[in-house]
Amino acid sequence: MHSYLQLSDVSIDFPTPKGPYRALDKVNLNIARGEFVSLIGHSGCGKSTVLNIVAGLHQATTGGVLLQDKEVNAPGPERAVVFQNHSLLPWLTAYENVELAVKQVFKGKKSRAEMRDWIVHNLELVHMTHALDKRPDEISGGMKQRVGIARALAMEPKVLLMDEPFGALDALTRAHLQDSLMEIHADLGNTVIMITHDVDEAVLLSDRIVMMTNGPAATIGEILSIDLERPRKRVELSGDARYNHFRHEVLAFLYERQRKVEDINVATRKRPAGQAEARAAAAA
Repeated sequence: MHSYLQLSDVSIDFPTPKGPYRALDKVNLNIARGEFVSLIGHSGCGKSTVLNIVAGLHQATTGGVLLQDKEVNAPGPERAVVFQNHSLLPWLTAYENVELAVKQVFKGKKSRAEMRDWIVHNLELVHMTHALDKRPDEISGGMKQRVGIARALAMEPKVLLMDEPFGALDALTRAHLQDSLMEIHADLGNTVIMITHDVDEAVLLSDRIVMMTNGPAATIGEILSIDLERPRKRVELSGDARYNHFRHEVLAFLYERQRKVEDINVATRKRPAGQAEARAAAAA
């Protein structure tokens, strides 16, 4: 597989009063152009930190990231981020929120008419042209997230980074947005990295699922290839043996990791001070 996006020996330390805290340790990952990759793991396993390093919001302590053989060391429009919080400016309409990104990226490259057409086109991709003149307080949470996705797509990024984009939504809205994201990915062929805690979401959307070990010094534990044909239909997949096999593999990994954490915590409570800390550090 040709590496469109490459993470090589990525490690990062954060300063604390007790000294450096190693959040990630030697993360290696190669992602192909147009691939949809999900990161999954328990809270504190460094998923968002990986995403922030790819976005250029954090600098790795050692190792680095290459996008099309160019080093990533700062934020840039070729890597657009969609957060769990839609992050729309409340005084602007849906159209104007997308327009902000378009002007930043395409000022001097597109005419005013071309920019308007491009804004409307990206709102069409997320089925939001009916609300382009509405402000965030006039639309639902799912609609706000659709506008956030449109804003990211309008930057024409090489990589779309999504940090639990549907985590705050109800189940039905979440399902609709997952379907929309699959349609967009099929149409545009975006390279996508998405963080999720939802196993079914990861299996439904992904080409590969990257399962992270628990922190500190979190790293990649396993990578699972999801060789389910596209387009994918959630109702049909619910009875698919391969789908359920992939789902079981992810759940087994997460359960085993959680069991180890609980065992360490029990051992820590039983051991005298000093021995407990040493035991936990060695296990990590």
